[in-house]
Amino acid sequence: MAAHGATHGIDVQIVERNPAEVGFVPQPKRRVVEQTYGTMSLHRRLVRDYEHDPASSESRVYSAMTDVMTRRLTGTSTPTWRSA
Repeated sequence: MAAHGATHGIDVQIVERNPAEVGFVPQPKRRVVEQTYGTMSLHRRLVRDYEHDPASSESRVYSAMTDVMTRRLTGTSTPTWRSA
C-alpha cells in the first residue's frame, strides 16, 4: 500500500494499534480519514451512487468538499434536513 502511494506521490502512513492499550482508543491518523468520510456522508448525493458517469460522481465529491471548506473558512453552517 505504501509503495503504491509512493508511485503517485502520496505519503502513506500505516497506523497500528498499540497492543498494550485496552478499550477504545482513537488512532490519530485514522480519525482524519474517518472524519472526511463522515463529513462527505452528510451530503445526500454522496450517500448512494446515483451517478452513472464516474466524472459526474467526482464532481459531486468536489462540490461537497468545496462546501465543507467554505463553511470552515466562513464559520457558518449549511441548513440541512436535520435542522428543519
